[in-house]
Amino acid sequence: MSTLRTRLANAKWAEAEYAPPVAVDGPALAAAQPGYGGRVPEPLNPTPELSTYGVGPWIGEWPDEPYYDPELLERGDTRNVIDRYRYWKMAAIVADLDEKRNPFHVAIENWQHDMNIGSIVRSANAFGADTVHIVGRKRWNKRGAMVTDRYQHVMHHPDVAAFVEWARSESLPIIAIDNMPGSVIMETYRFPERCVMLFGQEGPGLSPEAVAAGDAMVEISQFGSTRSINASAAAAVTMHSWILQHRF
Repeated sequence: MSTLRTRLANAKWAEAEYAPPVAVDGPALAAAQPGYGGRVPEPLNPTPELSTYGVGPWIGEWPDEPYYDPELLERGDTRNVIDRYRYWKMAAIVADLDEKRNPFHVAIENWQHDMNIGSIVRSANAFGADTVHIVGRKRWNKRGAMVTDRYQHVMHHPDVAAFVEWARSESLPIIAIDNMPGSVIMETYRFPERCVMLFGQEGPGLSPEAVAAGDAMVEISQFGSTRSINASAAAAVTMHSWILQHRF
């Protein structure tokens, strides 16, 4: 255990900005991280990640569980995933996430190829959102997603009307997020457990059609001079607000 932690610490604090992955004793890492090597209940509070810069080839006898990827076991795993999913096949990770996704959805209007969408997808993955909905243009900039879109369900709707029709068919209330007259502050608002949070694009915010579709209009309290905060930041704040209300 001490040898493992030393190796990982050396990788984490290497002088290079991106240190190369270290060869890790796979069985030891599995033992060090509860739930890492098998499907056991995860602790309520996340454990510190020990493999910030990835892990090298699996040292020792390979595990035979079907969710492990032989190629990753052989070459190492430098993906942007938590330790629990090191060496796992991508499909296995998605399947495991599907068993515990939260019942909230996130929707973002995309009329001008909004650069925030990638970051919103990444945050949605981090907070365990069910699905991210792109409303408007189908193409979006994935750079900010940091490959999390491979593990996050993303659904496209050509316009607000199509999105609203889908939400109504799923009995999901639409919670529009914007700071405009008539909004209630998020700090006192109680989010429905099942809902879809709707965000506008950077600059103009929600379109008139999106505002009309909202079952509630909620804003984030601000105390500075700026009129609004970045759309991806607003989405992260909103998702975390839901987490505080329904997971703790």
